[in-house]
Amino acid sequence: MPNPRANMPKIFLSFRPNQRVLSACLGLVIALTALPCSGQIPDATDNAPRMNRVVDLMKANQPALGIFSWDLSTRTAAWIASDKKMDFVVIDLEHSPYDISRLETYLLAMVDKRQILQKGNLQPNVVPIVRVPTEGGEQLRFIIKQVLDTGPMGIMVPHGDTAADALAAVRACRFPQRKGSAYFEPTGQRGVGYAWPARQWGLTSDEYAKRADLWPLNPQGELLLWLQIESEEGVKNIQEIVRVPGISGLFIGPADLAFSLGVPQGDPEVEKAIAKVLAVSREAKIPCGIFDSQVTKRLKQGFQFVAVGVDNGASWNVQEALKQGDEFRKK
Repeated sequence: MPNPRANMPKIFLSFRPNQRVLSACLGLVIALTALPCSGQIPDATDNAPRMNRVVDLMKANQPALGIFSWDLSTRTAAWIASDKKMDFVVIDLEHSPYDISRLETYLLAMVDKRQILQKGNLQPNVVPIVRVPTEGGEQLRFIIKQVLDTGPMGIMVPHGDTAADALAAVRACRFPQRKGSAYFEPTGQRGVGYAWPARQWGLTSDEYAKRADLWPLNPQGELLLWLQIESEEGVKNIQEIVRVPGISGLFIGPADLAFSLGVPQGDPEVEKAIAKVLAVSREAKIPCGIFDSQVTKRLKQGFQFVAVGVDNGASWNVQEALKQGDEFRKK
C-alpha cells in the first residue's frame, strides 16, 4: 500500500499539534456553534431579544438614548458601538457629505465580534439609524433605498411636513409584500437587492427580506422609520401625519422648528409647538423623540427617545446627559 506521507511537504511532516492551540480552536468552534443561525435567531414573538433593541425598549415603554454622529470614521463607529449607556446612534447624512461608501464602512466598523460571542445573539447594543439627506417633500426614493442597502436598522427623514411626506417615506422603506400578507398596505416600493444588508445583519437573504419591515406596522419588523417634525407646517399637520400607518416614531428638531416659527430657541412658542406634537403622538401611541441634553426634563414630559448630543461635541456634556437618562431608567 502506498505511503500517504510520501508526497507530503516536509513542513507538514514536521508539524506537531500544540495542545493549547487545539484547545483554543475547540473553544472557538463551540462558541461559534452557539451563535444563532437560520432557525435559532430570536423571533419577535419569542421572549428572547430581537435584533433591534430600540424596538424592545419602545415596546417596554422604556426610554432610548443616543447621539448624532457626524464623524463617519471607522474609529468613531467602533467607539460608539461599544458604549454601554447608549442605545442608538443617528448617522447624519443631512448635514455631512452624502458618501454612501463611507456609510457602508462605518456600519461595518460597528460590528463587534467579541460582543456577538459574549451575547450569543445578533442584537447590537447600539442601533444604527441613518438620517438621509433628502427631505420628506422631496420624496427621493432612491436615497432611502441606497441607504437601507448598506444595512442600518432605521431611517430618519428630515422635514416630514405633511401626511403625503410620511406616506412616501413609509413606502420607500418597505419591500412590496407578498399576496395574502396581513401587512400589505401601505404598498412598499423599495427595490429588491438585499444580499449586502442581509450579510450586515448576519441573516440569509430570505430572513432579511422577512425582517426588514417597519415596526410596529409589522410586529416582527426590525426597521425603524423616524419622521422629523421641525417646521410650522409639520406641527399644523400633525393630526394627519400620525394617521399614516408605518411611522415608528416622530422626532422633533427644536432648532429648525424655532427658525420656522421665526423665534429663538427656548422661546415659549417653540415649547408650545413641542408640547402639541408630543401630546398628539402619545394619543396616537407613536413614540416621540427630541434632540436635547436636558434628558430628565424631556423623559418626565413623556418623550421615549432622546438624542443628547453629537460625537464631535463636548464629550463631558454628552456623558453627563447619558448618565441622567440612565439614572432615570433605573428608578
